[in-house]
Amino acid sequence: MDSSPESSGTQTVSRAISILRAIATKHSTGLRLVDIARITGLSSPTVLRILNTLISEGMVSRRNGSHCYLLGALVFELGLAAAHNFNLREICRPALQRLAERTGDTSFLFVRNGNDSVCIDRMQGTFPIQTPLVPIGSRQPLGVNAGGLALLSSLSDSDAKAVINDVATRLDAYNNFDRNELLRLRAQARKQGYALIGNKAVPGVTAIGLPIYSRSGDVAIGAVTIATTSSRMNESRITQMLPHLRDTAEEISGLLQQ
Repeated sequence: MDSSPESSGTQTVSRAISILRAIATKHSTGLRLVDIARITGLSSPTVLRILNTLISEGMVSRRNGSHCYLLGALVFELGLAAAHNFNLREICRPALQRLAERTGDTSFLFVRNGNDSVCIDRMQGTFPIQTPLVPIGSRQPLGVNAGGLALLSSLSDSDAKAVINDVATRLDAYNNFDRNELLRLRAQARKQGYALIGNKAVPGVTAIGLPIYSRSGDVAIGAVTIATTSSRMNESRITQMLPHLRDTAEEISGLLQQ
């Protein structure tokens, strides 16, 4: 049996991957240590040792108040980096265009990069009064715009708290935004099922957004939003636009699974 350092390192990597795959199968609820050991066939001490390393690297997190393990933020970031190889913008553009045509307002596609949201595409609607355009490639802290807030609301409480703590010092630049306001907006988004934010990233503009989920339905790989003037985005308008927004998010999710 080869007991060289190289062989041992390869075995550890293989075991770590098997643990990540096991957690991914139950990412919405998480897995207990005993379940991970059972699924992978590894001993509990070995699983615990590898889990501690994965946690320190941000690839695994623990659900608050439980003994369950979830995929961490770094796994998402690595997946996002790989997604560029699949030309996410090109795949999503027709659906984004249809959303702008159906609503008359500007539609946007956001992805996460670190603790920021990045606008990677937009389509302008036909409504005579258009909002100031968020430049493609622009970035803001997660939660400042509707796309970032949708992405933030999709995270576990522990991961979201880590993000909010990290971006808190940058929030004041966005119309006196602060940590407490971001926590309130995230809680509101999770309760109502969509992100709603106004007068933050762009003054006078209000937007609604939804996350775009991966095949497993547990990890948000992007977010789609509709933005218009704050006076136009009333409760009745939101009710009208939400079905179109949901259809687009589901369509894009389906396209990415093909």
